[in-house]
Amino acid sequence: MVKPKIAIIVLNYKQPDLTFTTIKSLKKIDHPSFDYQIILVDNGSPDDSFSKFTQKYKDDSIITLLKIESNLGYSGGNNFGINYALKNKFDYLLIVNNDVEVDKSFLNQLFLKLIENPLQIVAPKIYFAPGFEYHHNRYQKNEIGKVIWALGSQIDWDNIYGSNIAIDEVDKGQFDKVNKKPDFISGCCFLVTSAFFKDVGLFDDRYYLYMEDTDLSLRAIKAGFQLTIVPKSIIWHLNSGSSGAASPLHDYFLTRNRLLFSFRYARFRTKFAVFRESIKHLFSGRPWQKRGIIDFYLGRLGKGSWK
Repeated sequence: MVKPKIAIIVLNYKQPDLTFTTIKSLKKIDHPSFDYQIILVDNGSPDDSFSKFTQKYKDDSIITLLKIESNLGYSGGNNFGINYALKNKFDYLLIVNNDVEVDKSFLNQLFLKLIENPLQIVAPKIYFAPGFEYHHNRYQKNEIGKVIWALGSQIDWDNIYGSNIAIDEVDKGQFDKVNKKPDFISGCCFLVTSAFFKDVGLFDDRYYLYMEDTDLSLRAIKAGFQLTIVPKSIIWHLNSGSSGAASPLHDYFLTRNRLLFSFRYARFRTKFAVFRESIKHLFSGRPWQKRGIIDFYLGRLGKGSWK
């Protein structure tokens, strides 16, 4: 009997050591019901990432290396890997960040849930990796490694901001069943059928970075797919916070893409409020916030004016 094939798509940009850690973890997973291939996509890294990958994985049959000549952002880089997987007839696709470590049964748990109903996006319970919590001094020693990063995500529709469900809470068994239905699934990690991307479409390249996962989730819901968190599937996120609040990268893409998302999905009252806020920020915002607003109204999407 031929087992179904899962393509695990991992996107790297200038983080080879972090990616090595993720790949090492992924290669230890149990896969009793499926075969898998890791599709490692280097997203135009200007450093020596790809040469390092070639040297380490050139004889590794479980890893396929793909190189993009220029940085296409999170959306475009993952779309490159998705298109490769679809062309090569993989049955399922796992999108996963290059900054995670995984429980060895995490993918099997996602797979078993997805085959119950293929019209789903299934995602794991995501913990902060030990030492990567936002509030290091808040937790007891025995709680480290069980602090929630995300159980799916929710949207504040009055202000158009996303947040992770149960973030910073310690898992003491109360999350063995997920009671809150997510509004969207983080691009950090999710599993879908190959038919999903044929029905829903790929990530919207206009976002480039930030909110493309929110947009994809809403399009999936509209197409009849469910968003499902699988508590028995566990990964740990090595959240660096390197592009956090008030960084130029965050200011530019989140400001611009929030406008893009709002004008597509928000109710009229919220659209008007976001529009008024954007005009105010043109005069009082930080430099890259202003640039993001200008680029949105001029239609400079994708990479836009980002340096």
